[in-house]
Formats: sequence, C-alpha cells, structure tokens
Amino acid sequence: MKSIVVLGSTGSIGVSTLDLVRRFPDEFRARGLVAGRNLKLLAAQIREFVPEWVSIREKEGIPLLRKLLGERKMEILWGESGATSVATASGVDIVVAAIVGSAGLVPTLEAVRAGKEVALANKEALVMAGEIFMREANKKGVRLFPVDSEHSAVFQCLQGNRREEVERIILTASGGPFLRVSLKSLERVTVKRALKHPNWKMGRKITVDSATMMNKGLEVVEARWLFDINPSQVEVVIHPQSIVHSMVLYQDGSIIAQLGVPDMRIPIAYALSYPHRLKVNCRQLKLTELGELTFLPVEKRRYPALDLAYQALAVGGTMPAVLNAANEVAVAAFLERRIGFRKIHRVIERAMEAHASRHPNEVQEILEADRWAREKALTLIDKK
Repeated sequence: MKSIVVLGSTGSIGVSTLDLVRRFPDEFRARGLVAGRNLKLLAAQIREFVPEWVSIREKEGIPLLRKLLGERKMEILWGESGATSVATASGVDIVVAAIVGSAGLVPTLEAVRAGKEVALANKEALVMAGEIFMREANKKGVRLFPVDSEHSAVFQCLQGNRREEVERIILTASGGPFLRVSLKSLERVTVKRALKHPNWKMGRKITVDSATMMNKGLEVVEARWLFDINPSQVEVVIHPQSIVHSMVLYQDGSIIAQLGVPDMRIPIAYALSYPHRLKVNCRQLKLTELGELTFLPVEKRRYPALDLAYQALAVGGTMPAVLNAANEVAVAAFLERRIGFRKIHRVIERAMEAHASRHPNEVQEILEADRWAREKALTLIDKK
C-alpha cells in the first residue's frame, strides 16, 4: 500500500485523486491533506479519509475547520510551512502536487529534497524553477510522474524507446471555448463564457488559461525540463476532440500517440500506480464512434500567450517565473472583471518587457522575481 499526501486536496485534481483512494483502499492511503479555503469540503475529506496531517492556507481558517470537524481532534497546520511539513512527513511514499499556481513551488520542491516521489500536477513548479527542481530531483534520485494529461501521454509514448531518437514532442490543445469565434469578438469575452471549456471540467484559473492557451505555454516550459528536451523540439497543435492527449515523433518518422477519454483519473492513476495500470472503470474510448479526429495549427493572433511562453523559455533565467506570476495576476483580474479577456496577454507581455532576467541559483531569487512580476502586473492593471 502506498502512503499519499495530496497538496491541493479540494481542487479538481485533489478530488479526483481521493476518488481513486476511495476506489482502491488496498492500494493507497491518504495520510496527509493540504487545502486552501474550501474548508467545508476539506472537513468532509478528513472525516472520510482520516489523514494524520492536515494543513490549510490561512491561520484564520483554523477555528472554522475545528468547528466543522466537531469532536474530532487533530493538529491543523497552516501556510507554506504547514504545507511543507505535510509534504515532507516521514513514511510518505508519493506526494501529489496539485496546488494551483506558484504557491505549490516550495512545498513540492521540499518534498523532492526529502526524497519523496512526486506525481506532478503543479506545472508552475517546473515553469518557475525547472533547472533547480530537476537538479534536486536528480541529486536525490527522485522520480517525477506527470499528471497533466499531455505530459502523461508523452511519458507513456516514451516508454521502451530511446530518448536520443526523439525528433519532436507534440502537445495537443483543445483550443478552448474560443477556437472558432471571430478575433474581434474576443475583446468582448465574458467571464462566464471563458469558463465554459468544451471538453474538460477544471478549476477557474486553469480554465481561463486554456481559453488563452497559456496553459499550453506553461506545458511547453514544463516539457522542456521534464523530458530534458530543446524547446524547439516541442510543438503544439490544436486537437478539438481532446482524444489524442499528446504524441512523440521519432527520427524514423513514426508517431506514437496516447488516446483516451478526457478523464483526469486516468493519468492520475498511472502516476500513482506506475508501472502498473489500475482498472479505473472510466468510460472507455470506442474508436468506431469517434467519427473523426482533427488537428489544426495554432493561430498566433488568436493565442498570443503561447508565443510569450516560448519567448520566456528562450530568454531563460527568471523570465519564466515572471511569465507565470504576471499571468496569475492578470487572470485573477479578469475573473474579478477588472480587465478584459484580451488584456491578459498584454499585461504579461508588458511585465516581461520590463524585466531584466537573471540566472537564479537559489529559489529565493525566483521568489523575488515572482514578487516583482506580481507588483508590476498590478501596476499595469491599475493604469489600465
């Protein structure tokens, strides 16, 4: 039985992970849960899974969580230090890193430094600190198992093949809800429309990232580090059906693809049970009912955020951290209806233009760039 810690237990990935724990009680035990502000759901998870360690985002939430738990007594940690304590606890086999955004960087990195295997759903950890993160993982001999459906697909397509024979990694993107609307109408996009993803049910932030395709940009950065590949060898194509989750092109011209229904429990289960496959009982893909699978090039004018990610990778250093931080601030401002949808990438671009990138040796330098980018993005938003 594997002992699991879930960072981000009340988010979509965390909920799906715990559903697998529920379905496979002989395979997994949830020993630690880290959550944000959804204390009602966290209390229900605590009652069901009886973890040994729990941490929440803010200290102020502890009295409410204790009230929700009633007579159940347990220590409740909080903040980054609390999340880190749970992530590095003794006896934990694998940490599911699913905290959205930069808040997941330090706990995930410390889990690696503590020698824990990591099922990585927090792409920002590698976006912000890919070089440092992979250096620590290699030093500790820690295995990283991708949870994103795209990176899990690549991971599976690489099995049994020689990395030096890889010509290109091909990440697929649904195109989000605005694939076929006019460019002019994107200036008038509402929050409600942006949150209607055609294929996946996800959190608000990542759903907006899918609409701008920044999520795919972050995945390009993540793929560069996760698979130790040149950014020029990572291609993105539009695949509206979200059936082919990604592909690998080899030097002999062969393309190996991974297909499946859009259900995050499949890549999560593979990350947790690797090299075995569990009978997840998701809806199975019926090839004869697909009709057709289409692949389209990315229209740069429609998805300028993707180009910004490639630019950040090309500059390197602290620039990807600035890209990520400015995006988080801009998306939050859009969700709060403070800026329009098409202003998101413009805020990111201006922040990147104002940043003098440097090569970071320590996480603190990355966090400083992150702090600077957030302040810069807020200034740009206030000016607009």
